[in-house]
Order: sequence, then structure tokens, then C-alpha cells
Amino acid sequence: MSKKVYDNRELSWLKFNMRVLEEAQDSSVPILERLKFASIYSSNLDEFFMVRVGALIDQKLFDDNEKDGKTRMRPSEQLSEIYSRVGKLADRKDKTFHTICRELELKGVSRRGFKSLSRTEQEFIDKYWSYEIEPMLNAVIVDRRHPFPFLGNKELFILTKLSSKNGLLIGLISCSEKFDRIVFLPSNEGELSYMLIEDIISAYAEKAFASYKIEERCVLRITRSADISLDDDFDMELDARQNMSELISKRKRLRPVRMQLSRAMSEDITNELCTRLELSLKQVFVEKAPLDLGYVFALCPKCSQRSEMFYSVREPQASRMIDENRPMMEQIDEKDLMLSYPYESIKPFLRLLDEAAADPDVVSMKMTLYRVAKNSRVIKSLCTAAENGKEVFVLVELRARFDEENNIEQSKQLEEAGCRVVYGPAGLKVHSKLCLITKRTKDGIRYYTQIGTGNYNEKTAELYTDFAVMTANNDIGLDANDVFKALSMGEVVDQTRLLWAAPLCLQNRALEMMDNEIRIARAGGEGYVGLKLNSLTDKALIDKLIECSQAGVKVEMIIRGICCLVSGIKGVTDNIRIVSIVGRYLEHSRIYIFGVGVRQNIYISSADFMTRNTTRRVEIAAPILADELKERIVDYFKVQFNDNVKAREQLSDRSYIHVTNDNMPLDAQKHFIAEAYANAPIQKPAPETPVKKKGFFSRLFARFRKKDK
Repeated sequence: MSKKVYDNRELSWLKFNMRVLEEAQDSSVPILERLKFASIYSSNLDEFFMVRVGALIDQKLFDDNEKDGKTRMRPSEQLSEIYSRVGKLADRKDKTFHTICRELELKGVSRRGFKSLSRTEQEFIDKYWSYEIEPMLNAVIVDRRHPFPFLGNKELFILTKLSSKNGLLIGLISCSEKFDRIVFLPSNEGELSYMLIEDIISAYAEKAFASYKIEERCVLRITRSADISLDDDFDMELDARQNMSELISKRKRLRPVRMQLSRAMSEDITNELCTRLELSLKQVFVEKAPLDLGYVFALCPKCSQRSEMFYSVREPQASRMIDENRPMMEQIDEKDLMLSYPYESIKPFLRLLDEAAADPDVVSMKMTLYRVAKNSRVIKSLCTAAENGKEVFVLVELRARFDEENNIEQSKQLEEAGCRVVYGPAGLKVHSKLCLITKRTKDGIRYYTQIGTGNYNEKTAELYTDFAVMTANNDIGLDANDVFKALSMGEVVDQTRLLWAAPLCLQNRALEMMDNEIRIARAGGEGYVGLKLNSLTDKALIDKLIECSQAGVKVEMIIRGICCLVSGIKGVTDNIRIVSIVGRYLEHSRIYIFGVGVRQNIYISSADFMTRNTTRRVEIAAPILADELKERIVDYFKVQFNDNVKAREQLSDRSYIHVTNDNMPLDAQKHFIAEAYANAPIQKPAPETPVKKKGFFSRLFARFRKKDK
């Protein structure tokens, strides 16, 4: 197959992140939401460098001749292209950020530099420096007699070049988390001015290095690799939780993979840093926007009264399928139920857990947990069930990247309550979203199974689009029970009745379904495949999709992020259309549709079509059996595929452009918000914003305002 039909995984991801940045540039998006998108773009890039670039650097060092299986690019070639594209995107991000800041200034919200402060504001910052910063300041010099300090991952530093007659002398000041990132200035009513801590420390750097003259200065930030595996570094003397704790500690000190500077520094200091940190100049990025845009989420609450700067308040609504006054299991006995997050509330599922925990006839509750909220209601329900004497089996995935510490704490809480906790088979992450409630009834054992596309997390259920199906289908319950039996033994299932279960019973089932569509199309029938995924990288499935296209099967795909298949290539993928939606909510649900009409098969799943999901993880896909649910999911898919506001279409040259047509404007996410509100049994007014008491610096601001008057 020609390389033109494939795209590189990493380069495709950068295109996705560019689509995130485009939301920050979209003037139809409220101004502070645009600033959030710029921040999300930056945090996405942080993780990309920590995980993907870190892995590529390791591959390059181990064997640079090992090529990408689709585009045949070597690790060094991929890295070179990544550095080039990230540099160009950095310029675009900087321009976007400064455009947003200028617009915010017109609305009375301004980020200030030290030179622009009024006399009153300078007095305030002087006091802030003296009382809040200087006593805790950590400044060091680096020369031949003073060792180079450890620079923490994503930590901000003020980097200075100090005058010296004895060679290069470097000064470093930590802007660590012990300082508040934003310092709000005394402002007039209706205005909000602030400085970032790194700008203040930079302005007062002479005080930190009083014995030296500062020749140059900038803000410095290092990104370190997070490419480390529990399975590769397993210590047989420790249990899984101890191993993960050791791993987290080790990850904090992994090699740097990127250096960001707020301005270009002279060649000698840049080269010295690269030598000390073992970085190449290609890994150095000069950026004019703040190097860490995470402060945006602390700024937004200060503007909470300015509703025009934010998306209109929209809350998850009660589901039209569910009677809030009847027990959940009673309703699931009657028909399959489905929740569509974040348009509908997760509360009915939480109520199901609470009812099961209290029901004397419920024998056991079993769940797989990948990422859960802090102070999770799911955890509390499971603990209550165990305390009520029920068998509670919970698989906690300790290897959920960057959520390991939270999962360690949650696993301890579950164990203390009497739950049986396991951590999954060696070498396989358990990414499935599966819950099984077993109840003893007068007619025998009854299974209630919930299968989801997203995590059991009340917080992300308000931000991510996901599906959760609840069913009393006996065959699905038996399949779920088999999955949990296998997991309890550190194994995986190799056959199922209705569920698909990776790593052994998902990829092959999808290939069989597509083979059937190919046979139908070649026989003159209507072959169809519809997929909604976060990412598409699995070469076996990609090649089968290409075969579908060449056989005349119509293929429609909604792929938010990475897509290694190129659509629209004549004679190869010209029956494939791919769109990506980036909007207010994170598109996260996975849908598989095969066939049309009465023979149509529909699944929801936790699995993307990525090799890691289909062959190296425990994942679940569930068939949608009820006609009502089938209609809802098909309608959902069609609405999204016809979005012409937030959708971008992939072209045969691998680029993406906004969908434009003569149809009425259709923003799929807005459509589903309006639909959820229209169908909700009870309309709820937006909650009022609570008024906070004034703190020390609020009172100090008031004094300065009074002084100005």
C-alpha cells in the first residue's frame, strides 16, 4: 500500500492540537473560553512531549532504524518534523494569546508588566515582594564551584546571565508552586489587573542577586519525559502499589525533552544549558506567551460576574428515559436505558449504585475503574456496599497515566472498606468501563450490567461526551461475569456471547463485521461502516477500511484526534469521509455502526481503533439491542457527521478544513444541549454564583483604591 494513504501518528496528533488552537482563534467563542482553549493547547503539548516525544527519543537511542509501521519514518525523522512543526505552532499560539489579551484589555481585564504599573500599583507590588515572595525565595548561582540544580518538570524559573570575570555565571530563581501564580492588583471598580509571579520575580531579580549585575534574563521551563512503564520496571520484592509509588518518584527525574525560554538568550548560556540538560538546540523553543498558561483557570473565577466572557451556563439534564421516582433496577428490568453525557446527568447511574449498595437482595457489585474523581461518589457507593456485607470486586488500574497517585489512594480506601481490589493482568491496562450488579430474585440470579464509553468520573461526565448503557440482558450479564472472573485470575476472556472484549475478542470481531460489508457491497448491495472514535492508528483495521472503500462500502468516520488513514485518495479511499469535531465539550464517545436497515449492528465501546486498545488493553464493546437506543445513536451519529460549524473535514493531502456548505448552520453539541433541555422532565434555573468573603489582599486592594480616590 502506498505511504500516501497513511499519516504519521505524531504528526496527525499535532494537527489535532492545532484544531484546539483554532478554537482559541474563533471570535464566535467567548473570550475567556478562547483563553482556556489556548491553555488546553499548551497542556496537551506538555503531555505530548512527556509521553510521545519521550518515547521517540528512547526509540532513537535504542534503534533509530526501527521505522513507523505506516509511514516508514525513523524516530529521528519523526522528531525532526515534530520540532519543526511545534516551532511554527508556537508562533501561532503566541499571536493568538496576545490577540486575546488585547481584546481582554478592552473589556477591563489586563495582564500587566512591571513597567506599565502606576505608582500605587508599584507600591502594592513592592509590599507583595517584601512580605510574600522574598522570604521564601530560592535563588542559586551556577559556575564551576556550584553544581547545576535539578530543574523540576514544568517548573518555572527565572534564568539570568550574571556578570563575571571568571567565565559564564548563571543565576536561577525558582518560581515554584509555593507562590500564587497570579497576583491581582488594586483596580478600579469593573476592572481587573494582574501580574504573573514570574514577571514579578524577574522584575526584582536584582534584589535576589544583589552582588551581581544581571546582563540577561528570561523565564525558563523544562519538560521531562514520562515514558516509563510499571511492567518494564517491576520489582518482585514490592507489591503493585509500592511499585507504582516508586515509578512515580522515578518519573519525576527522567531526562528533559524540551526547554522553553520566554526570550532568546545569548549563545553561550543557551549552549551551556543544552549541555547540562543533554538537549539539542532543536529542542529549545522561544515563546512570547507565558510558558505555562494553566493560570487561566485561576483567573476565570475572578471574572465570574462577566457572563458574556464565558459559555452560557448549561447543566446536565435529567434523562427523558428515566423516572426519578422509581427504583433504577425496576426500570432496567423493563427496558435498556442509556445516558448521554454531558447533555444528560450521571445521577441516575450513581443512584443505581446507591440503591444496589443498600438492597439486601444484591449479592455483589463489580467494577473496573480507570480514572475517578477525587471524593468520588462511585467510590463511596462501593465502600458502602462492602460495609453492608456485599461482595465488592474492584479492578483499579494503577497505570492510568498521571492519575496513578489518585488511584493508589482510592484503592486504599476501597480495601479499608472491605472491597476486594485487584490491579489487572501483567502487561495489559484495563481501560474498560464495566459495572456488574448481581441480585438474587425469586426467579433466580439477575444481572444488571452497565457499559460505558467514558470513565466513572462525575467531574468529566460534565465535560466529556460519552454514553452509558444499563441493561438486564442475561447474555450480556454472563459475558460481564466472565470478564470479571478472568480479571480476578489475572487473565482475559477468549470468547464471549454478545460483548466484544479486547485483547482477544474485539479487533477480530470488527474485522469480521467489515468483511461482511465488503461481501454485501461486492454482491451489489449497500455496504456501510460508520465509526466515531477518538483515534485511529490500528493498521489491521485501517487496511480493512481501505479494502471496504475499494469494494464500494460507504465509510463515514468522526475522529476527534489522531487519524493515520488518509481519505479521498482516488481509487483507494475515495469512499471514505472523515470529519473531526472540536468544540465546547471533549468528544469522547466511541460508536461502531455496521450495515444499514434491519441488518444494522451498533456498538458503543471504551476502545478506540488503536493497536494499544485493540490488542494491548482490556476493553469492552457492547451491542445496542433496543430499537429506541439504536435510533438515538444513529441520530446522534448523523447530527455529528452533518455538523458544519465545529466540524473539520480531512482532505486527501492530510490537511483539515472547516466544513462549509449551503445547509443551515448545525453545531452538533449545541443541538444536543438544546435537545436535552427540551426533553428534560424538569427545567432547572442556572445556579447563582456564591459571594465569597474578602481575604487579606482584597482588603489591601480596597485601601489602595481608597488612597487613589
